Amino acid sequence: MRQAILLIFLFFLFTPHIPGQKQKVSHDSISIFFDEIKIASQKNIELWNKDLYGPILLIDTKTREVFANEPDTEGTLKLNRNVYSGILPVDINIANTALNWKGKRWAMIMLPLSQNKQNRIGLLAHESFHRIQPSLGFELNNTENNHLDQKEGRIYLRLELEALKKAMRSASKKELKEHLTNALTFRKYRHSLYNGSDVSENLLELNEGMAEFTGVIVSGRNKTQTMAFLVDGINDFFKNATFVRSFAYHTVPVYGYLLYNKDKNWNKKITSKTDLTNYFIKTFNSEVATDVKEVVKRSANDYNGSEITVEETRREEKAKKLIAEYKSKFINEPHFEIKFEKMNVSFDPRNIVPIDNKGTVYPNIRVTDKWGILTVENGALMSPNWDKISISTPVRTEDKKISGDGWTLELADGYTIMKNETNGDFMLVKKEASQKK
Repeated sequence: MRQAILLIFLFFLFTPHIPGQKQKVSHDSISIFFDEIKIASQKNIELWNKDLYGPILLIDTKTREVFANEPDTEGTLKLNRNVYSGILPVDINIANTALNWKGKRWAMIMLPLSQNKQNRIGLLAHESFHRIQPSLGFELNNTENNHLDQKEGRIYLRLELEALKKAMRSASKKELKEHLTNALTFRKYRHSLYNGSDVSENLLELNEGMAEFTGVIVSGRNKTQTMAFLVDGINDFFKNATFVRSFAYHTVPVYGYLLYNKDKNWNKKITSKTDLTNYFIKTFNSEVATDVKEVVKRSANDYNGSEITVEETRREEKAKKLIAEYKSKFINEPHFEIKFEKMNVSFDPRNIVPIDNKGTVYPNIRVTDKWGILTVENGALMSPNWDKISISTPVRTEDKKISGDGWTLELADGYTIMKNETNGDFMLVKKEASQKK
């Protein structure tokens, strides 16, 4: 069950926002976008020895209008000025992702796209990688990395990324090696603090990290532009409320790009079983010390260590208060619990809040299931094994539409809600079951 849910999560994981002005949706420009990624894919076909270009869906998030570069197998999409179009059903979540729909595996990307050509090609390449990912032998896995919401986890991730920023700005091979070695040392030390974190981080990096690396290479930026893009991306990443789901977009692309300058085929030498940390240590000839703790103490201040520690200490105090509020709202006080049957989910990974061993709060999330559609804009607690979700108690019921504090539930036929008069909790049940009671 857990593996199936994780696969669903991967399909609907949002791609982090790329700063910059957005274009308005224009039917005339859609075919240009398709041509851009087609040409870029052909130029970089040797990256994976496979053409990234294939079925693509561009979605207007306001109208749910679909623009595709080819027809579906059921004739749902109609040809209109060299572009196939239609309306995406409401039971399908909109996200930057890859999904199976109407007989094909598609790359789905939300409109509007960036006005920057390289940014939009990079995004389309990222999602196109996810489309062909299974055929490349990379398993569709994802695991929790809640340790990256802890003080020490955040500190040593930030130090690693600061070292990577300096590595990209290095003026010599010696300087480059020094910063890379320090970056990997911070990484190894972080892994030593949290049992299993090396495995869980590696799984997300093999998914989202490799996809973003692909986007960086295919985007068409020159060396100077690429370095600036990666550094700016890290700086913007530091502004995220959490690092749990989005760190891989900034670690592997940097290591990968620097390695790509040495070996254009490095990415084709790894598999879904590769330990990327050890692989990078070996291929960069980094001399990571056995006693990483002592090295970390000596080198941390070379990468703003003191400032980072102060900032993360302050953040931790604020986080404790927020977590206490969420525990009260979704655990201790009466709440509404909804169990999953066959769910799909989309959410923004940049602002989630892990709650100890109770699960994770998602401020914004949309869930579709057999029981209907749940749209949340003010927080919901996802259980640790992704089998249920908890929201605040209902305050309004209008036929099949139920709503509460920042959430709306559109019920499908055959479902209703019940209140436990003992503890005040609500639950979602099938009508047949409720009638028997």
